[in-house]
Amino acid sequence: MTVIIMGWQDGQLPAGWTLEEIREVSGDQESVALDTDRVVTWVGRPGEDERLHPEIILGFHGLCLVKPVSDEDWYMGSLNDDGGVDCWSAYSDLYEALRGL
Repeated sequence: MTVIIMGWQDGQLPAGWTLEEIREVSGDQESVALDTDRVVTWVGRPGEDERLHPEIILGFHGLCLVKPVSDEDWYMGSLNDDGGVDCWSAYSDLYEALRGL
């Protein structure tokens, strides 16, 4: 039996990275590239939440790394039940973000 989790679809990978490399660095052998058609929010200080426009989203068992369009940073957050992502931390480097999971 195959179980399909809403929103866990093949998405775009970061340039120069394979899924195997992402899995090796993160330590999560089930990480996936997610569809970017979802609400992603940077949860800043109270009352200062900002909507991010994702170019790439990588999923790791309920955690996500998001690279917004026109932004070189990677944002870490959690995948909500409704498929949205709330981000709370940012990294300037994908490798460091993967190690921070």
